[in-house]
Amino acid sequence: MQKFIKIVNKVVSKFLIVLMAAIVLDVTWQVVTRFILRNPSSFTEELAGFLLIWIGLLGASHALYTKAHLGIDILTYKLTGIKKQIIDILVNSFVMLFAFFIMVIGGFRLVNLTLRLNQISPGVKIPMGYVYTVLPISGILMMLYALGFILKAMKGDNETDAAHQISALD
Repeated sequence: MQKFIKIVNKVVSKFLIVLMAAIVLDVTWQVVTRFILRNPSSFTEELAGFLLIWIGLLGASHALYTKAHLGIDILTYKLTGIKKQIIDILVNSFVMLFAFFIMVIGGFRLVNLTLRLNQISPGVKIPMGYVYTVLPISGILMMLYALGFILKAMKGDNETDAAHQISALD
């Protein structure tokens, strides 16, 4: 399971790199067309917003995997043994519940609604449901990462992976 999660996160991190490159190119093109060519591009501002949504939500999933969210490890940083295991399991269970009910269920409902209503973005001319698909995708990723942490805690594996060495208290 842990190897699968590492592979998934590697794909997510590579995809985030591609999205970051795309937003840099998009905003650069926006600046060039607006200030140099004096003929602003009609879709670049909207595309930058959509890319930012995807980067933010997928980045939040990636941050969960690397334990970069401040509130997640602050409770368990000084604990050891069974207390640490119990807190890890509880915290990650809450993360899974939040991701499932808010991001996955709510996200699928939002995607379904916007696709049924045929809501089209004015600049890029794509269905808004495609933009919102990142919500359930990110929720599923968060659930997967949290499940991996729960299974690791249940095994009593306190060894910190190199990808998880970010701590707010260091």
